[in-house]
This record gives sequence, C-alpha cells and structure tokens, in this order.
Amino acid sequence: MTGVDPAELRADAARNRQALLEAATRTFAASATEPSMRAIAREAGVGIATLYRHFPTREALVDAVYQDQVQRLTQGAGELLRRLPPSEALRAWMDLFGDWLMTKHGMVDTLRSMIDSGEIAHARTGDELLAAVTTILDAGSAAGDLRSDVAVDDIAAGVIGIFTVTNGRNDRTGRLLDLLVDGLRPRRE
Repeated sequence: MTGVDPAELRADAARNRQALLEAATRTFAASATEPSMRAIAREAGVGIATLYRHFPTREALVDAVYQDQVQRLTQGAGELLRRLPPSEALRAWMDLFGDWLMTKHGMVDTLRSMIDSGEIAHARTGDELLAAVTTILDAGSAAGDLRSDVAVDDIAAGVIGIFTVTNGRNDRTGRLLDLLVDGLRPRRE
C-alpha cells in the first residue's frame, strides 16, 4: 500500500466503526425483530466484510451499541446539567433514556441471552443509570429546581412505567414525562 498514510487508514477505520455503530443504533431502534447484519452494513454504507472486521459477531455489535448507549446516558446527565437547569436536564435525560429503550427493541433477543450468560452486567448498568439520575436530582435539589424528597428509585419506576404503558415514543409519552417532571418541582405554598 505505497503512498497511503497509515493515519488516514486508521481515521477511515474509526469513521467506519462509528458509522456502523450509528447505523446499528438506528436499525435496531426501527426494527421490531433483530435485523440482519447485512441490513446494518447497508444502512452504514459499508460492505459486510467491513462490519465483521469491526464486529466479528452479532454479540460484539450488540455489546458495542449497548455500551455506547449506556455511556451516552451516564455522561449525558452531566452534559445536560452544564447546559440546562436541572428540571430541564432531567426531562431531556428522559428522552435519551427513551431512545435507549427504543434501540433495545431490535436487539432484545441477543441482549437477553448476553445478560443471562453474564456477558453484560445488567445490574451494574442499572446502578450507573441511577447514579446519573441522582446527579441531576442532587443538582436540582441544591438549586431549588427539583424537590428534595424524591428518591431516585421513584423516578426510575415512573419513567419505566411511562415507557411501558405507552409502548415507546409518541405524543402521549412526552406528555406523561412532562407531567412527571412537573410533579418533581418544589411545591409552591
């Protein structure tokens, strides 16, 4: 490969990997069943060999998408707090959580088997997500923007309940999440 800068190849490989992660996330979110690896490669605009070079198995791809989404949620809490008041950050975080749930639709069978086998530490993920919400709640309590008497488990139950009842993302989901956040604001006496 004379004349090709190795740094360009690495940059190209990184772009392909990122394109595959983004395409897989979109494809998983849009699918009621697990999509084929070919469909994901096609969505990313790369060949199937490129997909398998980055993710040699479906499990490797599912794990990468899952970890990417968890990272977006956990780091997203702090990023949202830097840009928004805590109550707005919490509401925006709920939308991120909804996106994560939608992504899991098209990979649920593989994800479930990976959790069952211990390949993915689901309990640790739950703890990380609760810690992210706690960060927002603590900031909201300190700022007087959110009630201080709300437990993070209450928020988790409310958000999961809303997404379960509405079966995903729609106008009703947004309205119910808005109501939940409104109920978390301090009472005016």
